[in-house]
Amino acid sequence: MSQLPVIVGFGGISPAGRSSFHHGYRRLILDHLDSSQRTETLTSLATLMQRASYSEGGFITPDGQRLTQQDLTQSLEAELLSNTLIRRIHPDWFDVNKVMLNKAATLRAGNTPLTFRVRNRHLPQNPPSNWLIRPLPGGESEVEVNGSCDVIFPDYRQAAVQSAGMLPTGFDPGSLYQSRNHPRGLQMSVYAASDAIMSVGIDFLEIAAKLSPDQIAVFASNSIGQLDDSGFGGLTQFPALGKRTTSKQMPLGYAQMPADFINAYLLGNVGLTGGALGACATFLYNLRSGVEEIRSGRRKLVMVGGSDAPVTPEIIEGFRAMGALAEDKYLQALDNLSELQAPDYRRACRPFGNNCGFTIGESSQYLVLMSDDLAIDTGAQIFGAVGDVFVHADGHKKSISAPGIGNYMTLGKAASLVRNLLGETSLRQRSYVQAHGTSTPQNRVTESHVINETAKAFGIQSWTVSAVKAYVGHSQGCAGGDQIMSSLGVWQHGIIPGLTTSPEIASDVYQSNLNLPLSHQAGEPGHMDSALINAKGFGGNNASAVLLSPQITESLLSKRYSSEQMQRWRVRRETVEETAQAYDLSATRGISRPLYLYDHHVMTGEDLTISDTEIHLPGYPNPVSIDVENPYKDFNS
Repeated sequence: MSQLPVIVGFGGISPAGRSSFHHGYRRLILDHLDSSQRTETLTSLATLMQRASYSEGGFITPDGQRLTQQDLTQSLEAELLSNTLIRRIHPDWFDVNKVMLNKAATLRAGNTPLTFRVRNRHLPQNPPSNWLIRPLPGGESEVEVNGSCDVIFPDYRQAAVQSAGMLPTGFDPGSLYQSRNHPRGLQMSVYAASDAIMSVGIDFLEIAAKLSPDQIAVFASNSIGQLDDSGFGGLTQFPALGKRTTSKQMPLGYAQMPADFINAYLLGNVGLTGGALGACATFLYNLRSGVEEIRSGRRKLVMVGGSDAPVTPEIIEGFRAMGALAEDKYLQALDNLSELQAPDYRRACRPFGNNCGFTIGESSQYLVLMSDDLAIDTGAQIFGAVGDVFVHADGHKKSISAPGIGNYMTLGKAASLVRNLLGETSLRQRSYVQAHGTSTPQNRVTESHVINETAKAFGIQSWTVSAVKAYVGHSQGCAGGDQIMSSLGVWQHGIIPGLTTSPEIASDVYQSNLNLPLSHQAGEPGHMDSALINAKGFGGNNASAVLLSPQITESLLSKRYSSEQMQRWRVRRETVEETAQAYDLSATRGISRPLYLYDHHVMTGEDLTISDTEIHLPGYPNPVSIDVENPYKDFNS
């Protein structure tokens, strides 16, 4: 009997804010919230962005004002909204008007010292020892060179791409724990994974005490590694810039580090670990690993996630050189504008509309999955379930970046699973698609054809399609996580975020059997039974996942467990929900801090009790069995 992978916790951080308890999703549909929910989400953003702190029943602003929650959100609302979601790149990330280039030069003075003037901003960070520098008025210096030297002069230009989906301005994950020069992606991962763990409402050690240590797994990664200065970016750039390479840049740059950090500093996991890479489908690849482990019965508790922080000049320039990004000049041409204003940057990403390229984004998202028997036993909250994840490659390709045929198979299998599990009517009338929706002219045609043809094949007349990248941009390997977080919110509030940044659907989009709403589509929280999460990744990495609503999940579990077992689960769940809500309140007020257990309960081989059948670990009630059954018994006959 296959176990159903149940979603018992989720969390993260994206341009929309904190993901747990649907705060990030609520930012997308803010105008549709009631006043209480709106105030809660704005308060969460205010403390996240360091615009206020909670103290003695009220909120204190950086200038010392004490405000009520209502006054705080009213006074800061415009600022909070303008500094979230897709927007013009903020100087906290980099100065779009001063992107550095380097020009190499060899200076030879000969027997006579060479003297020249240079703008101070063009001086190398570590001038050669035979330079004598004399400051001059007006931001210049006079340089006297004795002998000869090779030097790199920095030059600057304006960025061609000036929009991105950035985390809320003012949020600094590294300031919330001992980050020790961690790359930004790993700082985000610590915050996001901690948010997910705390959202469960059950202490991890309490869950672990019910399991063998090897019944736990972590699958997390990113698609391109850590490419800022503290990771591979600094590793490759620093020698040429005359800076010192550190001992951390090499190891912390690896793409599997999000999983490694969770194992080492959050959970102390000694069970299964792994990090798959599949471009834009990376999150769903990791989700597939988690689903397979739980369904097989090998694991009972799995954390799945990822973290990508690609808002750097170098990564943006790389995608721009490919012709993949929405450059400012093309955005201006789309709307016949002489220059772009703040609202225009907000509309940079237009899935299935008339568009000119995708918008880079950063995000870190995590899910906590349990086997259904463990969820029932612990009284865990149920936010939904993962039916399955399907993956296919594209086959032979003319260009590695060109789309192929793999996505037809992944989405077709996902639709088939929904039909076979929930029935024809459920698929046709109560399912929708969270599209990859990158906002490139090529994607709008190819993905719409995939979804439209699948709808035709399964008799779906008007399949609703949403695309969260319209709000948060394309976070590369974590994009699937953004899509899932948006879908979980739909089951709480009933509103499917529309393609609101697109004025109209492009004429070359296939839509005979699709509903591509340009505004939010409202319904009752349980009006959708399932969501199909789609990813069309660079290089031919396609994946489609089936998410089941919490209502459907509970209905399915009631067929497996007796009414008495379900009632005991509901009773236990009340306490779990209270604990989880207490965390949400603490996080909203900006009081809680990420889990980060450095140099905590470190074990060596001498600490273990080892026999030929099992290994006991101190602190774990249950041992790890090493009594492995021979899977090749027929070879012994």
